[in-house]
Amino acid sequence: MDTLNLAENLIRLRREKEVTQEEVANFIGVTKASVSKWETKQSLPDILLLPVIASYYGVTVDELLGYKPQLGKEQIQKIYHDLAAEFAEKPFEEVMDASRKLVKKYYSCYSFLLQISILWLNHYTFAEDPKSQMRILDETVELCKHIIENCKDISICNDATVLKAIMDLQRGRPQEVLDSVEDMLSPYRLASQSSGILIQAYQMIGDMDKAVSYTQISMFLHLLSLVEGATQYIALRAQDKEACEETIRRMDGLIELFQLERLHQNIAAVYHYQVAVYQCQQKDIDGVLARLKRFVEIICDLLDREAALHGDGYFNRLEEWFEGLDLGKQMVRDKKLVLDNACQALENTVFSPLMEDRRLERLKRVLTEKRETL
Repeated sequence: MDTLNLAENLIRLRREKEVTQEEVANFIGVTKASVSKWETKQSLPDILLLPVIASYYGVTVDELLGYKPQLGKEQIQKIYHDLAAEFAEKPFEEVMDASRKLVKKYYSCYSFLLQISILWLNHYTFAEDPKSQMRILDETVELCKHIIENCKDISICNDATVLKAIMDLQRGRPQEVLDSVEDMLSPYRLASQSSGILIQAYQMIGDMDKAVSYTQISMFLHLLSLVEGATQYIALRAQDKEACEETIRRMDGLIELFQLERLHQNIAAVYHYQVAVYQCQQKDIDGVLARLKRFVEIICDLLDREAALHGDGYFNRLEEWFEGLDLGKQMVRDKKLVLDNACQALENTVFSPLMEDRRLERLKRVLTEKRETL
């Protein structure tokens, strides 16, 4: 009960009301000594008295106890990034247990639970074995279900639904994904084609600042979506050389035109890595190594930056939006874990024909040496 600040609140509320301990005792029907013991943490009031005391001071029971079931956005960001950093430094289960305790403490703060779900999704692969990884995915799915069933904020519920679908994919349950989000994410729905409505509305009321900002945000998101889609398309059409080569030609031009390797390193790095996988299947060894070199260079550039999200000279109206995101501009994983993933990516068995190539060894060495600077 000490963590709830009951004693401090009793003293503060009594002084604000300008009454004595005896007056409080008379109203509640207890002795002055009892009130004194409550304020000095020597004892606690009977639970049945809490509503009476709260009513006397004109506050809720939660306010009386000092219980704060909701966290602010800044608090959520700090907790998330603190835990993400701990995943890189402490034993995995120790950090998981700490996050589970926070879930229990703030079980009705759904925006916080959503971010914890994202935290677990971003780190479950670091569990010691596949069984433990699956257990964490199952646990995260249950947390998302709790959000969906109890939260009254439709945007948080929609995010939780999509997040649950991502985890269902990881759990090998594609039909559950289709059942839950096929209608929501269908390209036939008007919602998926309505990004310009808000922009036009701001323009019509004369708020050109917001109209311009929202236009840039929409362009930026569509650009990222196009490159992400192309990356998936290359993986899906790996046996169709003509389709893949044309996709690569177009995306290379787009990435260079919008300077995406500096604008959004993660999207660009994943794209180059997928192209390297495709080129390895085509036995284009020089092409593979060229793409992996770009992959490593982009990862190193990303790790040198303070913020993962940023604009540039063209996309110069994104900063306020980035700051307003639930997790801010920072990486959703600690830099050391990002580097570990990049190192593991170069060990992919698809690149086994190159494992003796000195050029690949040099790239691995670049990443290994990068760890010393983090």
